[in-house]
Parts: sequence; structure tokens; C-alpha cells
Amino acid sequence: MTSIAAPETTLYDLASTAEPSPGALQINPATFKSMVSSLFDLMIEQGVPAWVWIKLPRGDSWQSEIERVVAQADHLKGISVFRSIAEDSGDADGDGPPSFVNSVLPNQFQKSSVHSIQLPFENPLKGEFLVLVWSEQMTALLAAKRSRSSRSISEAVTPTSELGVHSADESSERKTPLLATCLLEAEAVKRAVFRMAELVQQPNYEMLGDDVPLPELAQEWQQAAALTSSLTPALESASVLLGKHIQRQEELWQRSMTYRKQAELVNVLQLQNEELTSTVRSKDEFLSMVGQQLRTPLTNMKTALTLLNSPNIKPPQRQRYMDLLTKECDRQGSLIGSLLDLVSLDQMAERKTLEPIKLVDVVPGVVSTYQPLSEEKGVRLAYTIPEGLPAVANLTPWLRQIVVNLLHNGIKFTPRGGQVWVRAKQQGDYLQLEFKDTGVGIPVHEIPKIFDRFYRVRQVSGEDEGGAGLGLTIVQQLLLRCGGSISVKSRPGEGSIFNVLLPVYKDSLDSAADNMIS
Repeated sequence: MTSIAAPETTLYDLASTAEPSPGALQINPATFKSMVSSLFDLMIEQGVPAWVWIKLPRGDSWQSEIERVVAQADHLKGISVFRSIAEDSGDADGDGPPSFVNSVLPNQFQKSSVHSIQLPFENPLKGEFLVLVWSEQMTALLAAKRSRSSRSISEAVTPTSELGVHSADESSERKTPLLATCLLEAEAVKRAVFRMAELVQQPNYEMLGDDVPLPELAQEWQQAAALTSSLTPALESASVLLGKHIQRQEELWQRSMTYRKQAELVNVLQLQNEELTSTVRSKDEFLSMVGQQLRTPLTNMKTALTLLNSPNIKPPQRQRYMDLLTKECDRQGSLIGSLLDLVSLDQMAERKTLEPIKLVDVVPGVVSTYQPLSEEKGVRLAYTIPEGLPAVANLTPWLRQIVVNLLHNGIKFTPRGGQVWVRAKQQGDYLQLEFKDTGVGIPVHEIPKIFDRFYRVRQVSGEDEGGAGLGLTIVQQLLLRCGGSISVKSRPGEGSIFNVLLPVYKDSLDSAADNMIS
């Protein structure tokens, strides 16, 4: 005679305390789902006319397993799908996919072998999931439970992991572990069938969309379990062996995850190593170029000093050599200053965050500084900065350096009688700062090179202006650090247009939108 379980005994407790039993196995939801799928595969392939009891989590992939079994309803003795009010309502897990018994299953009610049973809010199966199969050819019980505080299993199994494919996202690996057990021994499974019959006869258990009273259905389960004989004694240890196999599979899965993480870490380290190697190589090349740039003016200065010491030098020649020394000293000073600017970029980026800066607070001041130079060269200098423009995300020294370098270039390469304009306007989430000149222009094939370090292309009247060739490089680096960009349009003999895009400071953009709405 089958013993009666205690009133609060759960299916998981019944399975984990059975003899023989593999005991509790800690597995991830993907492994449990694989066990459920394998059991259904075997049952369907063998055409076993079984009684089936199912309680699985929400989620499309879990419910598709129920759909597979319901599709075989004509070949089964009976299918009972349990739904829980507490778990279907989300119980702080958030809204999940609709339960299968809410959507597909009602369409199957015309099949008398399919039943949907609603569990009360508090019930012994709360927090547990199970698949129970009972027939003459096959008996099996898969039971699992999770902590009441854990998030829902339907959320723990991502779409990729539900198919056995694990994504690279770390969140897909942090699955809520389950405590699970698997029984194949007939007597232990029979006790589970009788326990299910006892449960549904308690108060507040309801049959959904079915005229069969629950007591009558429970009596059918008990009669089926009483008439069905147990399997061969050789299979009594199958539960233990299967449990060992599942445990080994879980260990292999965990080990493969560790190996995959290690492989990903190796790839990351390789990429970092390549980046560091490239950085070191770039710095080596840069230092080599700096050495060459420093050597040229020093050589010219040394030559001029040697000639100045000649006793036969004439005053015009002496003046020419003095001018050469002055020019080369200026070039040396410009080069050293530009190098220091480049070094300060990284130091300032590490210490400070971008700030809201108004163009009207920076551009006019820089333009007024260059007014004497432009007047001396006979170049007309003007600017237009509307007052209502939002602030840009930048640092004041960076923005000033950008304006200084571009304004200096425009004046330097614009001949007497020419013009240089600075204009600003808003373009979506950016402010466009346009530097336009009527200077010598840039050949089309030279434009891609003008941002290279130490590259100098434009000369006025065949004379070298003595720049360091780092001004536009610094501008580009500053814009990259603040999320901006620069583009160039130019034609030889007609002039150039440098368009700078500066990102609008987010709070400033929100404020402007609010003003427009009001």
C-alpha cells in the first residue's frame, strides 16, 4: 500500500528523499530545460501512452515544450498542466511572457485528455517545477526548486541559452541556480502520482475550462498508478546513474564556461598588447620625427652663426643671417611649444571632465588678440557668434587652442587684401564653427595629409613660414577628445573652409528644448 505524504510535503522533497536517489543537484536552468526536453523527446519517439503532469516556468521556450506534449494528446492517457497564481502574476519578477495555459492551451480543451489546473496563491508546489510521467513502459519525475528570493527562471534563461547557445554577454552566464533531482524508479514515481492526487483535492484548487471535477480526475490518477506495475529491477539504479551523468554534464558546462572566459580574457589581453605595441611604435616614430624637426633649425642656426663670424661679411649679408637666426629661433620655439601642447592633452584629459562653455565667451577674445596681426598683414578679420547658441561640451583651454590654431593658419596663409571669417551656427546636437579664408588654398591631393604631424603644405610667395607642422594635428586630437570633428574644403588660389563640429553640452541642449516648448 502506498504511504500518504505529510500535508506540506512537496514533490521535490518527495523525490530528493526517495531511495535510491541521486540527491540534490545544483544545476543551471539551461541544464534543467535540456533534461525536460530529453524526457519529452524519449516519450514522444517511443509513443508511450502515459499520464503526464507538468509545471514549468513562464517564457516562450519553456511553454513550447508544453505545446509539443499537448500536440501528442491523442496518443497520451492524460495531460495536466498546472499554473500558479503567484508565479503567473510575476511576484516582483516583472512581467513575463504570457503563460501557455492562458493562450494556446484553452484551444485544446476539446481534447478530454488535456486539463489545466490552477493552484492557489499558497501551495506546496510554489517555487517548484516538475515533469511527471507515468505509464507501464516508462516512469519518470524531474523536480526542481529555486529560492523564493531568486528572480524568475524565465528571466534567467535568455533566448540564446534556451537553445543551448550561450551568448558572450556576461549576464547570460549569471543564471539563477536550481536544486534538481531526477527519479526513474517506479515506486518513488508512484508516490509522486498519489501526492499529486492528494494536492488537487485540497480547497482552492480549480479546474480551468473543463467539466471534469477535480476529485474525479484525482481518482483516475490514483487508479492508473495502482494498476500499473513497476519496471524491471535492473532499472532501479538508473536514477542514481542518470543523476551522476547530469552532475557530470553540469561540471563540464561550468568548466567550459571557465575556459571560454579565459579564452575571452586572452583575446582581450592580446588586443591590449597590440594596442600598446602600436602606441610604443607610434611614439618611437614621433620621437624620430621630433629629432629631425629639431635638427633642421639647429643646423641652420649653426650655419648662420659660422657665417656671421666671417671678417669679410657685408652688412646686408649680416642682416640676412640675423633674420635667419630669428626665424629659426621662432620655429624652434613654436615646435617646442606645440610639443608641450601635445603632452598636456593626455594629462588634462585624465584630470578633468568636459564642461559647458559658451562660444561667445571664447571666440571674440581670441579674435581681438589676432586683430593687430591681421591689420599688419592687411587682412580683414571678422566673426559672427549668435548670443543664443547653447554651450558646448569642452574645456576652455582646449577650445581656445582650437580657435587659436585655425585662426592663426587662416591669417598666415591669406595674402594682403584677403579676408578671414569665423561663423557659428547650430546643427542638431552640434555647433558648427566655420573658419573661412580667401588664402592660397590647398591642393586636393594634399588635404588628407594636412592633419599629419609635422606636415606643412602651404607657402606664401615661395617662402617657408616656419611653422612646426603640429597645429592642425593638435586641433584634430582636441576634437577627438571632446567628441567633435573637423572637415576641410579648399581650392588652390580661392581659399579654404575649415568646419568644426562641437557637441552641445547635454544639460544645455535640454534647457534649449524646454525653452522652445514653453
